[in-house]
Amino acid sequence: MRTVLSILGGLVLACPAAELKVATLHPLLADLAREVGGERVEIVELVGKTDDPHDFEPTPENLRQASDMDLCLASGKGLESYLPSLRTLLSDGTRLVEIGESLPSLAGSCDHPEHNHEGEVDPHWWHSIDAFRRAASVTAGTFAEADPDGADDYRRRALEYRQRLDALEHWTRRQVARLPADRRVLATAHAAFGYFCHDFGFTALPVQGLNREQMPDAKSLAELVDQIRESGVPAVFPEDTSNPKTLQTLARDLGVRIADPLIADGTTAESYEAMVRHNVRTIVDALGAGAPSTRKP
Repeated sequence: MRTVLSILGGLVLACPAAELKVATLHPLLADLAREVGGERVEIVELVGKTDDPHDFEPTPENLRQASDMDLCLASGKGLESYLPSLRTLLSDGTRLVEIGESLPSLAGSCDHPEHNHEGEVDPHWWHSIDAFRRAASVTAGTFAEADPDGADDYRRRALEYRQRLDALEHWTRRQVARLPADRRVLATAHAAFGYFCHDFGFTALPVQGLNREQMPDAKSLAELVDQIRESGVPAVFPEDTSNPKTLQTLARDLGVRIADPLIADGTTAESYEAMVRHNVRTIVDALGAGAPSTRKP
């Protein structure tokens, strides 16, 4: 018995308690926090894989979980319209940090008008690998400020993760290069892929740009039909959490196919890297690497 107890005691001593307690408001931020924080950070996902990061109403259980957190990580750029209210509910000892605020922005809006994001920036910054790479450094600095003893560890882990993202970006560029330039038109369910299109030379055509659940008006739909027909792309892309009805109608009218769904908000992805690889493979396969162009002369 003493031998068993001594072994268990040694295991407890070998597993140090976390130095930081961090709540996250987006599954991709939880993935980022794990990569940068390692064993020094305990993570509580307030917004999980079955939730909508645009809409979050903290429950009493959420607030209880966050009550003793050192940090609460938000995506920022207007994605979480509820942040002002959440700030008032967090304890004085919990610092709310918007990771995306210091990252480069693209003009646009959240395409969710009920959230009053119109006229602001596009909040879907995680579709830029470069932005996510920068976010690793922002996260390391945030953790180091809250836990100075772990600063070197956080910066080392962030550097290692940034190197993996370098490789991911190089891989993405190689895959995209397989597509003829005139096939790089991304017709998606809503306006979530602007950063990806900007970084990798695609034209973005969001079919349901204003709202995932609403049909575009007749004039807007007619304009989109003309744009997609003129582009000659062979496929349009639904998303993992979108209503596909508009896309199905559009695809039928245009004679193009519905591709496999893209991961837009990152909530269903196993990790950031898995999301990017899934999306890139889906896009390149559907747009027909090596296929002849169908652009109208």
